[in-house]
Amino acid sequence: MTDDPAGGLVVTGIGTVSADGFDFRTALGRRGYKYLPAAAQYLLAAAKGALAQAGPGALEAVGPEERGAAVGTNSAAVALHHTMDRTITATGAEDLSPALAPYFSVNLFGSRLATEHDLKGFNLTFTSPRVAGLEALQAGRRAIATGRARRLLAGATEEALPEGEPGADRPESGAVALVLEPASAARNRGAAALGRVAVRSFFLPPRVAASADGAGQAAALLRDALAALGHRADRPLTVTAVLDGSPVGEAVAAALAGWAPTGRAPDDRAPTGWAPDDRAVAGQTLNDRAPDGWAPNDRAVAGQALNDRAPDGRPVAGWLERVPAGAGALEPVARVAAALAAPASHPHAVVTAAAEGNTAVCLVTPGPDPDPGSGADATSGGTGDGPGRSGGTEASSR
Repeated sequence: MTDDPAGGLVVTGIGTVSADGFDFRTALGRRGYKYLPAAAQYLLAAAKGALAQAGPGALEAVGPEERGAAVGTNSAAVALHHTMDRTITATGAEDLSPALAPYFSVNLFGSRLATEHDLKGFNLTFTSPRVAGLEALQAGRRAIATGRARRLLAGATEEALPEGEPGADRPESGAVALVLEPASAARNRGAAALGRVAVRSFFLPPRVAASADGAGQAAALLRDALAALGHRADRPLTVTAVLDGSPVGEAVAAALAGWAPTGRAPDDRAPTGWAPDDRAVAGQTLNDRAPDGWAPNDRAVAGQALNDRAPDGRPVAGWLERVPAGAGALEPVARVAAALAAPASHPHAVVTAAAEGNTAVCLVTPGPDPDPGSGADATSGGTGDGPGRSGGTEASSR
């Protein structure tokens, strides 16, 4: 039997890990993980959780050469680089840890994941500001479509930035991993499909974003991206935007506020449906979490909660939600995981942008029987579709 193309891929496993209370011995085991960088431990633990949810056979149904990995990160190695710098300047390079030294290359975080699960089809690492995790999903799906593999393990991992680093006041520390496989393969082994994801990325130049027509340019690019992903304009669409206060972030925010796809803005927001200064309506911050930490059904921390329900129990569609961006690429993927965990089939878009201009849209169609028409992947496009390229990709094949 021939598997479905990338457009037929479904998510069958979600794993999330928070640095809060994390113990590698409990999450991974006592042997073989002690000397790994924290971000590598987080990623391996998230992947372990995702594969456990996906169930037996998620990867093993195909050979190692037909399994691929794609990982996004912005700060997985920054703290390690600082430690190495201090060691070299203080006592010399000969005192660097042999176990940690290879992780000077950010590719090693994904490579360790590939080694752990015998993923030999491809191994890709993305580092574009903020969108790296979504680009990992996009490129991984495209690789499946071109026949480089038939199973995909994708996600993002971050470690908190050292004090003094730009963004250290907005830390992200943890990992999210998703298992993707053809819908036919999931059905054949009796696995539940959690939904579909599809990504389009593009570049919004900061000078354009800061211009008088910045919001208009952003709106046009967002419309094109959603259309390319197969979203029908007459369908309700919940939007979560992970944005900072840069000109690019504000242009995207203004575009979304002025162009509500359908539905209405939350009543507890400003008239536009946004909190322009990035403050959470209820006084919460990006990293505020429930007492048990953040999980796939994580509540939204700014504005309308993702899991709010209509009187009949369905999630409310057509609402806009702005989430203050963290320092890395983790929060957008965490929001994708949260949207997949919603018990409904209405589409949900996760939008994110970096001050540098990198922008991405992930269309999520949760549920066991999503409408393929709302989740078609734009496999013909590049990682940086639009007026410019996203950049920041480091790729390695095994």
